[in-house]
Amino acid sequence: MKYSKLNLAKEAIRHKGFVQKIPDIFRMVKTWRRGEYPMRSLDIILPLLGMLYVISPIDLLPEVAVPVIGVLDDLAVLSLAIPKLIREVDKFLLWEADRKYNAGGAKIIDAEIVE
Repeated sequence: MKYSKLNLAKEAIRHKGFVQKIPDIFRMVKTWRRGEYPMRSLDIILPLLGMLYVISPIDLLPEVAVPVIGVLDDLAVLSLAIPKLIREVDKFLLWEADRKYNAGGAKIIDAEIVE
């Protein structure tokens, strides 16, 4: 049976929102830490540090001292961290689906995915 990379990507990603991808993020980190998933350390550490910064009570611009600007720095960090994290999770889901179908003996047809 043949699968195209485009159909494989659609099936792997399934257009989930960020909140629904949280279990996938944990699975991606766990697989990466075991050494199974090839990924640069910065590609996962930087978005996770951004998320940790937003959750942390320590801010460069505290919400108490500067109410509006204090929230804006958190939003700026989120606007950079979440899209990067989602792109990495989408790559992971594609890798995971590709691995699943290759294990079943399916033939994958290479194609370029253009956004």
